[in-house]
Amino acid sequence: MEFVVILLVVLFVVLYRQSNGTSVYKFVTDNVEIIYEKYAPYSFKVVREKCKEMGLEYSKKKYTIQVIIFAVLSFVISYLYFYNALVSFVYVVITVSMIPYLAYLRCKRVYSEFIFEQIQVYVTNTIMEFSVTQSFVKALEGVYNSGILEDPVKTDIKIMIDLAYHNGDVGESIEYMNSKYDYYMVRNMHQLFLQITREGARDTTKTLDNMLLDIDELVEGVYRDRLDRKAFHRQFVQFGLMLYLMIMLVQILIKKDVYIELVNSNVIMQIALHIIVLTNSYFLLSGEKYYNENVGAE
Repeated sequence: MEFVVILLVVLFVVLYRQSNGTSVYKFVTDNVEIIYEKYAPYSFKVVREKCKEMGLEYSKKKYTIQVIIFAVLSFVISYLYFYNALVSFVYVVITVSMIPYLAYLRCKRVYSEFIFEQIQVYVTNTIMEFSVTQSFVKALEGVYNSGILEDPVKTDIKIMIDLAYHNGDVGESIEYMNSKYDYYMVRNMHQLFLQITREGARDTTKTLDNMLLDIDELVEGVYRDRLDRKAFHRQFVQFGLMLYLMIMLVQILIKKDVYIELVNSNVIMQIALHIIVLTNSYFLLSGEKYYNENVGAE
């Protein structure tokens, strides 16, 4: 424990000397930002910037609180397993290093949900505009000029319009949008409008009304799924943390002193405990990945 305290003090002094009078907190956050700008993948930067625009990205203060919570939890849990401050410190470093990955997963989920909502607006309003204009391209122009959409969907609609006028046909426009947004409701709407455009005008009021009803049902199911997944995610995290704490039950059964002696004198047991901790951590991380990537859009 003394070694860890000395290490932290030395780290504090070094950071303070390098900060040229700036607070250590600001120095650390500024350097983290520099590292992020240099090494973060382009996809992460895109989704993170969009999250910032929507006001859904964590502030530096929230990230700092997250780091503290993760560090404290990992130290306490690992210490209960090994009763070794140095080992716990290593686990703290590993745990905190996972925060950028968790931030990436979270931003991807927020961005995916945002895109789905934009696509829902695009499809619904295009159908409503078409019922008035009876032209797919004119409907796209109406949706684009309405100002109800945001980038990147808004820019993609402008590309669709330009392609349609350039080619004199909506085929390439539809292929472009289908490749960018592979959603069931997008493909169905585009297929219908492609048939209307190439086969001639016909009464499509009932078909379009049924399509709108299908979209409403789909969106309702998606939002219900989000609420269910959020509740399940909370229970999943609680269950994962409880698995860590099962070691306390073992210590109660065989007595804490006996447990500590076994850990300190048996290398095989130490390896087994590391495997248990890492396996449970992988279980939690996999659950986080599934929760944030499988947003249940369709």
